[in-house]
Amino acid sequence: MLFYIIRRIITVIPLLFVLSLVSFIIIQLPPGSFLDTYISTLKLSGTEVSDAEIARLIKLYDLDKPMYVQYFTWIKNIVLHGDLGRSFQWNRPVKQLIGDRIGLTMLISILTILFTWIIAVPIGIYSALHQYSLFDYFFTFLGFIGLALPGFLVALIVVWIAFSSFGISVTGLFSPNFVNAPWTLAKVVDMLKHIWVPMIIIGISGTAGLIRTIRANLLDELRKQYVITARAKGLPERRLIFKYPVRIAINPLVSTIGWMLPGVIGGEVIVSIVLNIPTTGPLLYGALQSQDMYLAGSFILILSTLTVIGTLISDILLAWVDPRIRYGGVGG
Repeated sequence: MLFYIIRRIITVIPLLFVLSLVSFIIIQLPPGSFLDTYISTLKLSGTEVSDAEIARLIKLYDLDKPMYVQYFTWIKNIVLHGDLGRSFQWNRPVKQLIGDRIGLTMLISILTILFTWIIAVPIGIYSALHQYSLFDYFFTFLGFIGLALPGFLVALIVVWIAFSSFGISVTGLFSPNFVNAPWTLAKVVDMLKHIWVPMIIIGISGTAGLIRTIRANLLDELRKQYVITARAKGLPERRLIFKYPVRIAINPLVSTIGWMLPGVIGGEVIVSIVLNIPTTGPLLYGALQSQDMYLAGSFILILSTLTVIGTLISDILLAWVDPRIRYGGVGG
């Protein structure tokens, strides 16, 4: 196992280099640039842009240099100085822009993951142990609805019902008087009053899917020979269920960490826009729209890096949770 972990960590380094290169190229693929969009916007508003001003902006944003020079300058600053570049659209350092929003994004995402696990695992286990019961049918029906309804549509329905029926707004994470206020205990309490709305809306689909997955996995394990043999030998039912079949049935929780880590940073973009939540998702969406290459490229690089790290963590935890999995030879 130790050799496997070391080998994977070593292979991550060139993989991250390739990911950074691909990220930068992807951002450069669409025709034009942020500067073209910016100049077009100024001209549409009636502002004349001189050739000297255009030349100054091109030099300021390093757009007069070849793509490979821009890339190596960007990656060198990241590796040596931790500098992700400067956002064209916001005219602020990328690190600062992401840092301003990453805390709230991580908080919402982690709470959503915990909400999903706390709700889905017990229901999935109970549904499998009471197959075709009224409880099982009820949550199967709710699960199909949860999978069928997109999060942004649920968000729109919740916002409409809250405003039309109760006259309250559920958008945003803070009351108006706390939006620009410094962080205090009162502001934290106010945030906790609002954060449960996006947490539940974002978590609906994941909860429904995880219930179905755990139920199906556990039902499959309960029909296997080792469970039948253990019952025949008189092993207590509770100990039998939770020591072996449940441990294997919850493997999806571990194996999907690789997807969850980038989700913690990316957030639910459309839901965040509908609910007016200041997370990193809408920031990435705006960067892609405006071709803000350093901001968008840094986001893609961060998400790719988290996917690689999450996959490594998933593989290690799977080997720990499921004794049948071994890496790097006998005994791991």
